[in-house]
Amino acid sequence: MDLLYFRENDFRFVTDNVIDQAARLGILADMSRVNTFSEVKMAGSGHLGSSLSATDVMTVLYYEVMNIRRVGFDSPNRDIFFSSKGHDAPAQYAILHSLGLLSEDQLFGLRRLGGLDGHPDRRIPGIEMNTGSLGMGLSKGKGVALGKRLLDQEGRVFVLLGDGELQEGQNYEALQSAGPQGVSGVTVMIDRNAVQTDRAVDDIVTLGDLESKLRTFGWDVVVVDGHDFQSLVKTLSGSRSVPRQAIILNTIKGKGISFMEHPAALGLNDGFYPWHSGAPSDDVFLRGQSELVERVETRLSDAGVAKIECSKRDYSKASSSVTREYVLDGFGRALVDEGSENERLVVLDADLEADCKLDGFRKAYPDRFIECGIAEQDMVSTAAGLASVGLVPVVSSFSSFLSSRSNEQIYNSETEHNKVIYGFNYAGVLPAGPGKSHQSVRDISLVSSLPDIEIIAPINQDEAYAMTRYAVANARSSVVLRMPIGPMPTSIAVHGDRQPKVGVGHLLRSSGETAIVSYGPVITSETMKAADVLSLGGVDVRIVIATWLNRFDKAFWEQSMSRLKHLIIVEDHSSVGGLASMLIPWLVDELEPTDLPRIHVLGVDGIPECGTPAEVLSFHKLDGASLAEFARAL
Repeated sequence: MDLLYFRENDFRFVTDNVIDQAARLGILADMSRVNTFSEVKMAGSGHLGSSLSATDVMTVLYYEVMNIRRVGFDSPNRDIFFSSKGHDAPAQYAILHSLGLLSEDQLFGLRRLGGLDGHPDRRIPGIEMNTGSLGMGLSKGKGVALGKRLLDQEGRVFVLLGDGELQEGQNYEALQSAGPQGVSGVTVMIDRNAVQTDRAVDDIVTLGDLESKLRTFGWDVVVVDGHDFQSLVKTLSGSRSVPRQAIILNTIKGKGISFMEHPAALGLNDGFYPWHSGAPSDDVFLRGQSELVERVETRLSDAGVAKIECSKRDYSKASSSVTREYVLDGFGRALVDEGSENERLVVLDADLEADCKLDGFRKAYPDRFIECGIAEQDMVSTAAGLASVGLVPVVSSFSSFLSSRSNEQIYNSETEHNKVIYGFNYAGVLPAGPGKSHQSVRDISLVSSLPDIEIIAPINQDEAYAMTRYAVANARSSVVLRMPIGPMPTSIAVHGDRQPKVGVGHLLRSSGETAIVSYGPVITSETMKAADVLSLGGVDVRIVIATWLNRFDKAFWEQSMSRLKHLIIVEDHSSVGGLASMLIPWLVDELEPTDLPRIHVLGVDGIPECGTPAEVLSFHKLDGASLAEFARAL
């Protein structure tokens, strides 16, 4: 199958030959949509709906409004644009490619090691700011504008927000403080495409009268059709004369591909939007690609310009041995079953219902399901209030956001001796395609110092089920369930019918004078590969799985550590602050000095890399081959 795309010189041909401004911008935007669609398909994942809704405004900014093409991307007097929502990175990459900043190989290296990160990253040419947990962008934009004034630099700052992103409180801190701080030269644009991750914004947390809110904070407010090129040029150009302008862009999520446009997509899928993330199947891709290319050809013909032949990039999906077991399925099933037995169980979500496998609970017990939207801090404190009156709340989100953004709220809840169950989902270094904003490699360190909280890392779906039910029904304190989100490379068989016992893990292989300790299915799969490689060379190693990361049963660990020379602790986390930081002091206290092996800690050093699972594990030397090489050297 061929992925069609346009080269840089194709875009230059359009800018040189299409006279009418609106027609030219429409052609450039749809050509970028073609490239966006192909780069996401090549990557195997990415955010299409949000990218397609923002393509038109980005095209207008780069080609008509900002001074970057005139002064250059390195000029201190350049206009600055960045997207706070970050999901639209594929669209921005496509436009940067059209301007010659990114090569074709880079464009098709989306979510690959050495390629383009799944979310914006400043090491990529043309990208001004990194994204993180949503809501940071406008504050950064204020800082850039204030900095330009202090350094006597020219240039306006344009920041793009998502409408769902406005549920994060930091946006309102930035909006209300801009006036008192004397911020000027900032245009904030809100991509109001009306849809969040899975469902309509108004079905999650409605924004209400957004215009009045923005005006209350002292911003000049304009509402414009986000796909009307003439209106966009006029409005964005005119914003230069206003110190602080907020432009509400009424857009269509999935714009440009009929069945992905949200009015149609929501209607076809019972209010669910299926195109927020992920790559389309081959047949769906070909349908969408055909629509986009035909519209480009029609627009070129209408403008009296010759047809541009698309370039082709071969696409062949790599075969995969990945199983379809999701650890999180056990979490979701357990909540449904526990909910039937415990009427005090309440589940809270942060706009990730489908990803975190909460849809079953919502459908079964809608009155005990609370959708908090993109607002982790509010979610955790709401859970604390529920716990204070005797309910059992479960809060769930991506680990990188829940552990960090709401860390103070988690601590405060713990000081009140509340019991809350935290679903730290998307935990660990994988999937790495979305990039460092989503790779949760510091979450253990952020909660391990909190008082009286258990951290559990289930190894498979059955254990996730058992540990979730244990956490809700039997645990005396709060529990963090640290779980990966993707399909597992292997299904790791352990004693699935065993009743949970605090501090007890699994001894998968018991022979050898070197032990490898790991946790969670991703890294444990790699340690098992390493053990197989070593075994072929006549070297036996023990494989120990830690289920509890901060509780240790003496009998289990004494058995696992007996007559060892070397202990290798492999972290699905930073090498600092993870399991080793708790297990090593415990071993020193509990074992006789003569029984202590030499201890080695391997983990993610520095910032985690973006790429495919195999690329990233190999880069950080956490893959089976690297672990075998390390152990063999001992």
